[in-house]
Amino acid sequence: MLPHQLELLAPARNADIGIEAVNHGADAVYIGGPSFGARTSADNSVQDIARLAQHAHRFNSRIFVTMNTILRDDELEPARQLAWQLYDAGVDALIVQDMGLLEIDLPPIQLHASTQTDIRTPEKARFLQDAGLSQIVLARELTLQQIAAIDAALGPKDAPGRAILEFFVHGALCVAYSGQCYISHAHTGRSANRGDCSQACRLPYEVKDSQGRVVAHDKHVLSMKDNNQSENLRAIIDAGVRSFKIEGRYKDMAYVKNITAHYRVLLDDILGERPELARASSGECTFHFRPDPDQNFNREFTDYFVQGRKEDIGAFDTPKNPGRPIGYVTATGPNFVELQTDEPATLIHNGDGLCYLDLQKELVGLQINRAEAVNQKGLWRVFPKDPMDGFKDLRKGVQVNRNRDMDWVRGLEKKSAERRIGAWLRLDETDEGLALTITDEDGHSGQASLPGPLQDAKDPSQAENKLRENLSRLGDTLFQPLDVTLNLTGPRFVPASQLNVLRRDAVERLEAARAAAWHRLPRAKPVEPPVAYPEDTLTYLANVFNHKARDFYARHGVKVIAAAYESHEEEGEVSLMITKHCVRYSLSLCPKQAKGVTGVQGTVKAEPLQLINGKEKLTLRFDCKPCEMHVVGKIKRSVMNAMPASPIRFYRTR
Repeated sequence: MLPHQLELLAPARNADIGIEAVNHGADAVYIGGPSFGARTSADNSVQDIARLAQHAHRFNSRIFVTMNTILRDDELEPARQLAWQLYDAGVDALIVQDMGLLEIDLPPIQLHASTQTDIRTPEKARFLQDAGLSQIVLARELTLQQIAAIDAALGPKDAPGRAILEFFVHGALCVAYSGQCYISHAHTGRSANRGDCSQACRLPYEVKDSQGRVVAHDKHVLSMKDNNQSENLRAIIDAGVRSFKIEGRYKDMAYVKNITAHYRVLLDDILGERPELARASSGECTFHFRPDPDQNFNREFTDYFVQGRKEDIGAFDTPKNPGRPIGYVTATGPNFVELQTDEPATLIHNGDGLCYLDLQKELVGLQINRAEAVNQKGLWRVFPKDPMDGFKDLRKGVQVNRNRDMDWVRGLEKKSAERRIGAWLRLDETDEGLALTITDEDGHSGQASLPGPLQDAKDPSQAENKLRENLSRLGDTLFQPLDVTLNLTGPRFVPASQLNVLRRDAVERLEAARAAAWHRLPRAKPVEPPVAYPEDTLTYLANVFNHKARDFYARHGVKVIAAAYESHEEEGEVSLMITKHCVRYSLSLCPKQAKGVTGVQGTVKAEPLQLINGKEKLTLRFDCKPCEMHVVGKIKRSVMNAMPASPIRFYRTR
C-alpha cells in the first residue's frame, strides 16, 4: 500500500461474507484462519481463505488473516505451519499479537500489529515499525492529537519500511485497552488474549462507594456504546491514518454489506475532494440500497475519545440494540398492540423487531408475527409472536423503537452491489481482420483478434453505433466500458456472435494479465542491530506466554520479563482491566468535574468504588494523572488449579 492510498478494511466471519465485503467496496478484508484467530467461533479453512483471496485479488483488494492470540510453546510449531499454508493460499498479511512469531521461520509475508498489542504511544509504535511490522492498528482510545504524534514518530510517509497507521472507525467497543483485560480469565479461565472472552464488561453491576453506599444499581457501567467515526474521517486522515478498520468478525452478512458500503461512500466522497489521495484497490461500486448504520444492531453511537473525553460514551442502561423510535402505543388488546407511527409513511412489516423500555429502564423485545394497517394516518395493529401477558409495563403512551426492519433485511439478502473496473475498448482494423484491445484503469491490457475478410455495412449510418453498443456489453465481467474507440477504414458489419467471441477472449486475456501482475507486498525488514524496547522491565501486562516471545524482548534489551497472566503466576489482587473509560466521570463523580462548583469542590475524591454482580466483586481504582481506571481483582482458585497445558516460568531477576 502506498502512502497516498486510503484502505477500507472490512471484517469477515467467513469467506462468503468476505467476498461480499469486497463486492461492497472493501480494499482489504481481515478474517480468522482455522486456529489462533482471537475469535473462537469465527474459524475458517485454508481452502476457503484461498477462495476469498482469489476473488479479492481480482480487484487488487488484499486479505489479512488474524493469528493474534498469545501462544504456548507447544503451539508455535502448528502456528508456523499454518502461516506457510496461508502464504501458499495467497494471503497478503498476518495480523499478530505474539512477538514470539517474529522469532520463528515464518514465510516472507507482511506482518501487521494486532489491536491486542495495545499501541498508545509514539515510542511503542516506532518500536513495532523498527521490529518489522508493516501496519499497526492504534488503540481505539486515542485522540486526534495523539494519533498525529504517533504518525510523526514513524518518520516520512514515503520512507522505506514506513508502517501504515490503521484505526478502528466503526463497531463494538471493548472498554479495556485491547490486550489489557484479564477479567474473563480470572473468573472463568477463558482468556481474552486467546480469543475466548466471556464479556464481563456487558454485565449489569451494582456500584458502591468506599462507605458502602449504592452509587448505581443494575447498570452496565462497563458497556460502551458502539464506535462511529463517520463525522471524523477527514480529521483522522489529516492525523495520518491510512487504513480504516470496521470491527465485526462475529457480525452477519447484512452488517458487513451495509457498513462497508456506508464507509465506501464516505471515503469516495473524500477522494473526490482530494486528488492527492487514492483508493488502495480497483473498481467502483454501485449499491442497490441506501447504506444506513442505524439499521444494523448497535448500542447507539459514540466517537469515543477521538475529539476528547465525553460523558455519554456508555450504554449503561442496556447492552442490547435499542433501535430507532418509530411511534407509541395507543392501545393494547388480548393478542395485539395498536401503534401510532411518528411518520404516517412508515411501514411496519411481518417479522419486524420492536422494543421498548419498561419502568426499570430494561429493554423489552417484541417480535411481530403479523402487522395490519388500521388507517392511512399511520395507525397499525401488530400481533406479537409471544403472549401479551409476557410484556412487562407495555401500556398506552409507551415509546416503541424498531431494531429490526425485515423489509430492509430482505433487501440485503439479495444481490445488493456491483463492483466494476473501468476499461477502454479499442477496435482496430488490421491486414488479417480485426483486433480488439481492452485496457483497464490500472493499465493492464488484453487483446484478441478476429481473422477473415470484413463486410461493408448495409446501413452505414448505424454501423458505428451498433459496433460500439455490442462491444460495450461487458455484462457480468469485472469491467465497465469507459469509452469505445473504432479505428476502421470504413463502416463495417460484424455479426454479433463473432463480436461476442472477440470480446470474451479479450476480457479473458485482460483478467489473465491482471492475475499475472498481482504481487504480494514485501515483508518489512527489521532494523539491525535490534532497537531497544521502550522499557527494560515487562510485567504480566506484556502477555509473554512462550519462550520465543521472551527471547524476542530479551534481544531488544528488556532485562526483566514476567510471564503472561494466563501462566498463573499472579495469585493476588492485580489490575484485571485497564481502561480510559472512567465510571466516576460518567456518573458525574469526578473531582475534576467538581472543580469550581460551590459546595462540591473538595468534597469529591477519586476513592475506589466497588462493582458487584452476584458473587463477583471487583474494585475500581482511579489513576487521575493519565486519567485511567483500573478494575482490580484476583484469579479464582478453581481457575488457578486448572493449569494450562504448558505453563511457563521466567527468571525475573536482572
